[in-house]
Amino acid sequence: MDLKKIEKFIDRQKVGFVCSIDNENYPNVKAMLSPRKRVALKEFYFSTNTSSMRVGQYRNNPNASIYFYHKGLIRYIGVMLKGKMEVLTDEKSKEMIWKRGDTRFYKLGVTDPDYCVLKFTATSGRYYCNLKTENFDIE
Repeated sequence: MDLKKIEKFIDRQKVGFVCSIDNENYPNVKAMLSPRKRVALKEFYFSTNTSSMRVGQYRNNPNASIYFYHKGLIRYIGVMLKGKMEVLTDEKSKEMIWKRGDTRFYKLGVTDPDYCVLKFTATSGRYYCNLKTENFDIE
C-alpha cells in the first residue's frame, strides 16, 4: 500500500469527519474543516472550541477515528484512521495551528480559553478504492 498516496489524498480534502464516543458508549460523528497540520499519517491537528461537546467526550474517552472521502463520478475513495484524540490547551500547540482570521471564531485571539487543539494520533487505518479495501498499521 502506498501511504504517501493516501497522505496526498487526505491533503486534497476540505472536510474530514471526526468520531468520538459519548457517555452512553455510542459513536458521535462530526464534519470538521480539514486538519490544520498533519505529520505523515500519524498525527493530525484540528482547531475547535474548548466548550464543545466533542472536547468533553474526548476528555472522557480518547478513543477516536477520523475519516476522509471523495465521491467522483465513477469512483469513491475513503480513508478511515483509528487512534486516540488528545485535547491540547497549551499556548505552544495553539500557536502552532493558529491562522490569521481565526479571531472571528475566537474573539480573544490565540490565548482565548475557548480555543483548543485536537491532536489525533493514528494507530491503524483502512483504505477503500475501486471496490477494494485494505487495512494498514501506522508505525
